[in-house]
Amino acid sequence: MTGSGRGLGRAYAQALAHAGAAVVVNDVDDDVAKESAESIVRAGGRAVAVVAAVGSAETADLLVGTAVERFGRLDIMVTNAGALRDRTLRNTSDEDFDLVVGSHLRGTFTCGRAAAARFREQGGGGRIILVGSPAGQRASFGQTSYSASKAAIVGLARTWAVELERQNVTVNAIVPTALTRMVATIPGLAGHVEAAMRGEPVPAALRGAGLGTPDDVAPLVVWLASDAASDVTGQCIAAGGDRLAIWSHPVEVVSVMRDGGWDVDQVGDVLPLILREHRQEFRPAPLNIPGDAPGGKKAS
Repeated sequence: MTGSGRGLGRAYAQALAHAGAAVVVNDVDDDVAKESAESIVRAGGRAVAVVAAVGSAETADLLVGTAVERFGRLDIMVTNAGALRDRTLRNTSDEDFDLVVGSHLRGTFTCGRAAAARFREQGGGGRIILVGSPAGQRASFGQTSYSASKAAIVGLARTWAVELERQNVTVNAIVPTALTRMVATIPGLAGHVEAAMRGEPVPAALRGAGLGTPDDVAPLVVWLASDAASDVTGQCIAAGGDRLAIWSHPVEVVSVMRDGGWDVDQVGDVLPLILREHRQEFRPAPLNIPGDAPGGKKAS
């Protein structure tokens, strides 16, 4: 479980451990990685911490090797880790882009590849659960690098599902939404994030909009890792608050044919007519945030 020292990753790790899995807890922060693993052990589970930044093949091999050495085999790989550098396009530096893509996308690639190799060595069978985001499905202002990474991760899930099917390995992507530090900068949500971290109930309006706590997302991860989901692969499934949803794969909305192809004038004659009816919305739907955020601040 990469990126499982805090937030959503920690909730996934604890839920899997509660379900009987032995967990390799990975994080770049030594203290939170060890504390997350220790919390699982205190609850009667099995866990070990590995402090390392994902992205390199060496880290991926270390994580898989630790699982095999400490627990005998590898059955599940969940790729949750990644860094954030929220910047608009004009403010995104090469270093920002490389850091975000290197952790999210390359980290997913190297860990998925290492897991697939180990599953093959074990004779087949296994679960790979990749972590996407609404930012990879719809527009997310100021998240050039993150959106690109998360969209690509869902693409990996589809491709790997095809490639690993004969090995009885399922590959799915989840799209989690929860009140964590990552969404605290969204107008109107900071107070709700603070309240959720204090253990206060999440307002029904937010839960209905798909925003709850990390614990609301964890059951999906556990189910996808279980035998019950042995025939579920290549899917992109969202969870958050009271909502569980399946994202569609990209499909053609409409197509038209013309013998001999199209010149510029013909495209200009036909395409605007089609777009009148089939233009696709790329902006995210607005959140239904309660008017008064905790602490007496008006949500905007």
